[in-house]
Amino acid sequence: MEIDKNQLLRFTTAGSVDDGKSTLIGRLLFDSKSIFEDQISAVETTSKKKGHEGVDLALFTDGLRDEREQGITIDVAYRYFTTPKRKFIIADTPGHIQYTRNMVTGASTANAAIILVDARHGVIEQTKRHAFIASLLQIPHIIVCVNKMDLVDFDEKAYNNVISQFEEFSSKLLVRDVRFIPISALLGDNVVNRSEDMDWYQGAPLLHTLETLHISSDVNKVDARFPVQTVIRPQREGYIDYRGYAGRIASGIFRPGDEVTVMPSGFTSKISSIDTFDGPVQEAFVPMSVTMTLEDDIDISRGDMIVRSNNKAEASQDVEVMLCWLNDKPAKPRAKYAIRHTTNEQLAMIKEVIYKIDINTLERKSDDTELNMNDICKVKIRTTKPLMIDPYRENRNTGSIILIDESTNETVAAGMVV
Repeated sequence: MEIDKNQLLRFTTAGSVDDGKSTLIGRLLFDSKSIFEDQISAVETTSKKKGHEGVDLALFTDGLRDEREQGITIDVAYRYFTTPKRKFIIADTPGHIQYTRNMVTGASTANAAIILVDARHGVIEQTKRHAFIASLLQIPHIIVCVNKMDLVDFDEKAYNNVISQFEEFSSKLLVRDVRFIPISALLGDNVVNRSEDMDWYQGAPLLHTLETLHISSDVNKVDARFPVQTVIRPQREGYIDYRGYAGRIASGIFRPGDEVTVMPSGFTSKISSIDTFDGPVQEAFVPMSVTMTLEDDIDISRGDMIVRSNNKAEASQDVEVMLCWLNDKPAKPRAKYAIRHTTNEQLAMIKEVIYKIDINTLERKSDDTELNMNDICKVKIRTTKPLMIDPYRENRNTGSIILIDESTNETVAAGMVV
């Protein structure tokens, strides 16, 4: 199977505090030769100051000074690196319980999640929390890295023990592809290079796994959805009558000649041309940014959605959503929030909290309806105008929403349409 060399893989890392996430990313960057020499010498200097022998790999990712001083990750740190086979963006998310919201932020666009488990401690509460969030966000591929194998003498039994613990828990989750790799991030075993101490492991090292993950089928190519971002009217010579609708394709494929419907108005037309920065194209697909022109003059504005006439999104003002509350202030009952869905922004109200999820046991609590920071719950939301939605399970782009507190302009919640 050919891997597109320009294909971008976004992956997120998660794990409990001190499971070695930052060391693992440092090792990936260091062994794949993706770090500049001046960065290496700066980190060598900091490592010596701290009294470490050799390079403390975790310092490559801990960009905030607080993180370097405390030796922990607080915010989501994004790192970019490339190998001859693929480009990567890493979202290094914090392990502390109070930063669950940061994991939701970092994982929302990821193709894969690397969950670290300490070989000595096995699957703990935080592992379950992160696996649950990964399944909630429908991350297509989960790679469980059993780290610190050097501290259990590279024992295959310890590795198998973690696999059975994780599989027992993940059987309750909606996860399509789970892989397990025994590693030592500190020593570099099975990260970029194969481990000589774990010849019992026959699989590929982590980097090879990431380079060969098949991700092109992860995007929805069936449901054609084009949220309009802006209307383009140049009104200059040669373009006097030009009226184009610009935006980024959320899913599916569009071609000139396709019969389309504009939602929510329901007017139909045909696509007459699709223009890009490099000129007209005969086919446009996710995630291209394009300008479409239609054969008929229809009143279309920002927030409308162009879909295929034989495959429409659902237009609804009452939406059921799995919501993760991100703000440190609790949700106000029946308060109005701004809701943002693709390019559509309007007002909405949380009508009802149906149940909250206890992340440790996955039990549903219907008696507790107060939403506090990091709570994950199923709610009913009522909007002032219809949203053009698909279930998040089928379409991550048109199935996600965020709520914003208008008085502070803070994003208070992120949600997945059920």
